[in-house]
This record gives sequence, structure tokens and C-alpha cells, in this order.
Amino acid sequence: MNAGERPIANPEVVLREEFDDWAVLYDPDTGEAYGLNPVGVFIWKRLDGRRTETELVEELRRECEDPPAEVEQHVSAFIADLAGQGLVGYECPQTE
Repeated sequence: MNAGERPIANPEVVLREEFDDWAVLYDPDTGEAYGLNPVGVFIWKRLDGRRTETELVEELRRECEDPPAEVEQHVSAFIADLAGQGLVGYECPQTE
């Protein structure tokens, strides 16, 4: 991930929220499902192409109680995993 890149959720992927703030992502193109814990749901809902990973981490630190020191690495690995499965891409920067 390069600084300034803004991850964006694949609009074809369906988020199905389950009990206790857990959820399942379903990719209708592949038929694959991907489970999300509450922190994953928090991040997924913010993958709108307007925030960088750094901004996502800052928001997570503000909203979640006692995040681990290595939260940046966890968020980066999570987004990279989603991207590797085609569930997330990156918003193209606007050029003038």
C-alpha cells in the first residue's frame, strides 16, 4: 500500500450482518464467503474510497476501546487480504 491510497470495497460484494456485530461478506461472482468480526465490520463499512489506511486506523483508535499497539499492521494485513480476494480495490487518484 502506498501512502495516500484509499481502499474501496467492491460494490458487488454483499455484507450480511449477523448477531453480535459479526458479519459475512459474500462475493456473488465467485460464490465465496468471508467472515468478519466486529472490528472487520467497522473497517468494511468505512472502505468508501475517501479514507486512507492511516485515517482508518486513527478512526479505529478513537472508536474502539484499548486497540493493540500493532493495530496499523493488523488493519494493513486485513485490507491486503481483502484485496487479494478481490473484495477491495483502491480509489484512483484524481489528476488535474
